Amino acid sequence: MDSEIDIGGRLKQVRLARKISQRELARRANVTNATVSLIEANRVNPSVGALKRVLDGLPMSLAEFFALEAPAPRKAFYRAEELVQVGKGKISYRQVGADLSGRALQILVERYAPGADTGRVMLRHEGEEGGVVLKGRLEVTVAGQTRVLGPGDAYYFESQQPHRFKTIGSEPCELISACTPPSF
Repeated sequence: MDSEIDIGGRLKQVRLARKISQRELARRANVTNATVSLIEANRVNPSVGALKRVLDGLPMSLAEFFALEAPAPRKAFYRAEELVQVGKGKISYRQVGADLSGRALQILVERYAPGADTGRVMLRHEGEEGGVVLKGRLEVTVAGQTRVLGPGDAYYFESQQPHRFKTIGSEPCELISACTPPSF
């Protein structure tokens, strides 16, 4: 096998993209958990046969595995103009990072125009979310409790609870939020 290819990193990337644990992949491939762990850590260079057995647990062929493009190194820093616009209109979201696959956290710069509301139907999804209001006032309803938050105020809750957001007043509301896992 080509020593230029990061077999362990590539295997981990594919496994995480499919949301499979090391233990589950080992079970599916009928190998030990240690085998998967050692390959992903590049502590062993698997034979073609051993790698094929592990890939059968995904399922993925050797050809598909080696045809994958190597992931670009993850950026650590983003200039304001590099934030990705993922929503427009009365509520806009600018996301830190374009590709969140394999990431556990989504960070957003949110802007709510005066009168903006996420709607009468309460939002619900897996994970947790939190945010800090930077400017303006935001009404946050979570599981039947409502609070109006101003600059410096924050929220943090489990996202399975019904929730919604609404701007209060004539000034736009701006906040920084984070949710896990990424929800859009």
